[in-house]
Amino acid sequence: MSTLTRPKAEAVATVPVTLRGPVRVLLRLHRKALWAAGVLLVLGIGSVVALRVWMASAKELCSDGDMTPCGGDYLPSYARTSSELFLSDGGTVLLLLAGLIGVFVAGPLIARELESGTFRLAWAQSVSPAQWLAARLAVPAALAVIGLTVLIAVYRWGLWALRGYPHSHLTPWYASGIFPGTGPALLGFALLAVAVGALCAVLVRRTLLSMSLTALVLGVVALGLGKRRYELWPAAFRQSADHVQLSPGDWDIEMGRLTESGQKLYWQDCTADYSMWDIEDCMRERGAVAHFAEVHPASHYWPLQLVETGILLALAALAVFAAFRVLRRLHG
Repeated sequence: MSTLTRPKAEAVATVPVTLRGPVRVLLRLHRKALWAAGVLLVLGIGSVVALRVWMASAKELCSDGDMTPCGGDYLPSYARTSSELFLSDGGTVLLLLAGLIGVFVAGPLIARELESGTFRLAWAQSVSPAQWLAARLAVPAALAVIGLTVLIAVYRWGLWALRGYPHSHLTPWYASGIFPGTGPALLGFALLAVAVGALCAVLVRRTLLSMSLTALVLGVVALGLGKRRYELWPAAFRQSADHVQLSPGDWDIEMGRLTESGQKLYWQDCTADYSMWDIEDCMRERGAVAHFAEVHPASHYWPLQLVETGILLALAALAVFAAFRVLRRLHG
């Protein structure tokens, strides 16, 4: 029997389909990027720990320099105000980090191999195009979820240390600089970033162009959700004969006046024709008899997080499906 004889079809069919080989090759090929990601993870954890240690070692003073309890006459330490300043943008930093993962997937991980033609070497070694792409989706997705989960927990731990201080200037929970980095929505955005990066790479097949397109798409999604986040869950409606009192954790969406029939009158309806000093006269002329407010209380944090996460995961699933369809159409 010749050594060049092809093996029987039955023997080939029994070879198990596994991603272990492609994953191992991928990890070895991009080990420098993995080391860099590990350094960023350690730096992020170390920064929050350093801020908490700094706050714990600083003394909160009264305005006269006395360290005894001083009621309303209070002077926060420089360590606490600095920590508030840094942590108030932590969510934005984590969001950018998640987007950077997608840009890396689009460029060095997939598009560079398609552009240079090195993907043919893997496909010639019994690795199908679908397996090749699946490995390049699974590895960054798994590492992103693990790493960002750790950073979310550390970031929430850092924010927790700032609660309870009087005269705190920390940005509220719903701010665009905090909200994205404190819950599962960040993980959804990271998975979307991986999926969009893969889709842009197989569509464009040019490294720099794929990276740029991925950054553009992710930026549009992040800005769009940030602008319309308040619409993801019905706001609570409050009304009062006098001014509506808001709790410290309330996210004020809209305020205005009510007529006897229940019609809502918004303040902007009067600013076009009246000066700021005559808005109350405008409201009275239109029949206003009570005040109302539409707010998201602090209890709406988790509904908003979960709805946003669901939207991001749905978009990620669509992007993954489209990436495999494009790859199959181009390469079979």
